[in-house]
Amino acid sequence: MSIPFELPTEDRASSPFTGYTRAHWEAVADGLLWAAWRWSSPGRALLDLPGRPSRSGVRSDGLEGFARTFLAAGFRVAGAGGADPHGWLDRYAEGLASGTRTPGRDDTESWPLILDHDVQGQPMVESASVALGLRLTAPWLWKNLDSGVQDRVEEWLRGALRHVPAPNNWYLFPYTVAGFLESVGRGDAETAAARQRALELMEGWYRGEGWYADGDGRAFDHYNGWALHLYPVLDARLGGDGDALARYGERLRAHLDGFALMFGADGAPLHFGRSLAYRFAASAAVGLGALTGHSPLTPGASRRLASGSLRYFVDRGALTEEGLLSLGWYGPHEATLQVYSGPASPYWASKAFVSLLAPPEHPLWTATEEPAPVEEADRVLALTAPGLLVQATRADGIVRLHNHGSDHVRPHEGESAAEDDPHYGRQAYSTRTGPTARENVADNHLSVEVNGRSSVRRRIHPLGAGGGEGWGWAASWHRPVFVAGAPMVPGLRVESVTVARGPYELRVHRVAGAPAGARVTHTGWATGPEEPLTSALHGLYGWEPGTETVRAPQGTAYVPWAELPRLSGAAGGTSVHVCLAALAGEPASVSVADAVAEVVAGEDAVEVVWAADGARTRVSFGPVGVTHTQG
Repeated sequence: MSIPFELPTEDRASSPFTGYTRAHWEAVADGLLWAAWRWSSPGRALLDLPGRPSRSGVRSDGLEGFARTFLAAGFRVAGAGGADPHGWLDRYAEGLASGTRTPGRDDTESWPLILDHDVQGQPMVESASVALGLRLTAPWLWKNLDSGVQDRVEEWLRGALRHVPAPNNWYLFPYTVAGFLESVGRGDAETAAARQRALELMEGWYRGEGWYADGDGRAFDHYNGWALHLYPVLDARLGGDGDALARYGERLRAHLDGFALMFGADGAPLHFGRSLAYRFAASAAVGLGALTGHSPLTPGASRRLASGSLRYFVDRGALTEEGLLSLGWYGPHEATLQVYSGPASPYWASKAFVSLLAPPEHPLWTATEEPAPVEEADRVLALTAPGLLVQATRADGIVRLHNHGSDHVRPHEGESAAEDDPHYGRQAYSTRTGPTARENVADNHLSVEVNGRSSVRRRIHPLGAGGGEGWGWAASWHRPVFVAGAPMVPGLRVESVTVARGPYELRVHRVAGAPAGARVTHTGWATGPEEPLTSALHGLYGWEPGTETVRAPQGTAYVPWAELPRLSGAAGGTSVHVCLAALAGEPASVSVADAVAEVVAGEDAVEVVWAADGARTRVSFGPVGVTHTQG
């Protein structure tokens, strides 16, 4: 697909996988900035990009356009040692002066005030991008601002220190503001308190294996890389704090040890979690790890992942004809968005340009690209802390994520089917498929049906994860939540186990406490009829014969119209349901109907014998555990 600006010639010698070099990164950054700046206000304080407004309103969206593009310009200019041939910093300097002259006023330039997250919170998010942009470019922009403008900018930024963030990664926004103010000699007790509070919360949210929960509860998603690791690690590097860099850098290294497997061979990140319109921001942690040396990846593998992700979206229509990032995944896609998404929201993708802080002579840019982890071998990786199971197949380059631990339900919230979120509630996600929209049939979902009412999965309770060479498992339980009538059925509970081996997904569910006459359905992967993908689902135990194909007319982020396989069966009291699923892309092929030679199932355990080699997988309940022995 064509893009509205010119890219350098591909370099297949140093970049045999992507063809992208550092010059391509600079060109994309410049192209995005040129396109966005066409929509600036006369005083350059707001970038009012075209599109439907977010719930925060048009003025906040205009600030978002300024702040998030400023982040891209900051990485671009700082990475070039202050060289600014396009004069980006002059534009932002003018906008800083205009936006802070009379903040809160309803005129053509004034920025909105920063208030509590539940009153007028979005400007707090944008304050972090403004502060980080200023910190990155301080030698060339901040030091040349009029002292009066500096004072006004500081006063506006301090709104982030004096108001209440949302109870999640938002605490890193005042942390980042405070870090900038301290870096330019404007720190005090207020900035110190903001930083201490954020770091205290981070300790409580850190769950191990390089994974933070995004606030209290169990929200694990891309915010780990582009927020929870990015801000403290970059702050420590910019501030020269070796102790902090060692502490948070080692956590970043641990995170990348698993996260590096979550990119497909085509460069796609996993389509999982919220804010997916940020697209190639998913590679921010990879670039940051290479920059700081806190990465298990070689420089060549790091560039292959980061450049692969950038090119994936550039090549697939993420940019409009005007060169703007659209609200969606490839192109516009409403079901991918959240209510806080506005026309400039996708420009948090700017975080990927942290890679440009590595100078041209850095190994990230000089080493020859090496294969991504998915391109090296089939792998199954169980991540106990977040309750995730990652399954990658080399032949088709697809990565799948089996979710048994991330639900984005806050501890104080009830479980309502009205709040069902397809980007967390489904049992599996991948780099080639997106979830179906909430109004369509749910993919990768076990639904209990009572009196004709279907259930969704909201709060997820992990039951463990583990594995061995070439296989892995993860398990969880949940209380089915119904879309009509009473939200829950007393005593009803579903325990779910996924065992991944090669391209196969053994899915085992035990439904307990179901009333007489209840039924269950289970769906597989949603794919488009023209896609070179195979979505297979085969009942092994507890299902009625045959698999039907159902439709999702609203499609997914990948296709405008989708279909998916579905099994049905009877439930009541305690019942066990076993099936085999697979998602395969060309040139791979799978046959789920012939993959299992024998199934022995009961209420307390399920044992499966694999046809190819006689290996045995045993899933036990009460407590849940999985063993796998070679044939």
